[in-house]
Amino acid sequence: MTTITIFGNGNMGQAIAGVLARGGADIQHIGSDETSTQISGDIVVLAVPYPALAVIADAYGDQLAGKTVVDITNPLDFATFDALVVPAGSSAAAGLAERLPEAKVLKAFNTNFAATLASGTVGGAPTTVLVAGDDADAKAALVAAVQAGGLKAVDAGSLARAHELEALGFLQLTLAAAEKITWTGGFTLAN
Repeated sequence: MTTITIFGNGNMGQAIAGVLARGGADIQHIGSDETSTQISGDIVVLAVPYPALAVIADAYGDQLAGKTVVDITNPLDFATFDALVVPAGSSAAAGLAERLPEAKVLKAFNTNFAATLASGTVGGAPTTVLVAGDDADAKAALVAAVQAGGLKAVDAGSLARAHELEALGFLQLTLAAAEKITWTGGFTLAN
């Protein structure tokens, strides 16, 4: 059985845990404010706000070496909702990879809402999780875990694609905040 550690107990952390547990994974939850818990998972999902990435990387860097680390954040300026707060052309995931050079950093779940992960559908279509990263084995393991939990998952390319995934997540969040789509809606892929 695969053990997956999830930092964060909020809506996204709970929804991701539900998907992965349905697929047979054993889930370890660590609160986003905890700084000394032993990580048991080979896959570690950071279901926390963007500013918490640096705190977790600093506190758990040694434990995260060699592990697959999944960044789900959308680095928005939540005060204005009008910009991403990472340098142009970069991403939160790229910054995390720089902080954790011995980890296999992936970007995933940032283009999904918690409700669509929990229900497994977006507007009647299956929920699709987009996964970007540079380690093929790490991506394959996460894709398999998501698919085992009943959702679609698509390899979206290298970690450089995290830039576009974060822009897509930003657009989706701003549309929902402006009530142009619901929090049970969003983007999906159709074949």
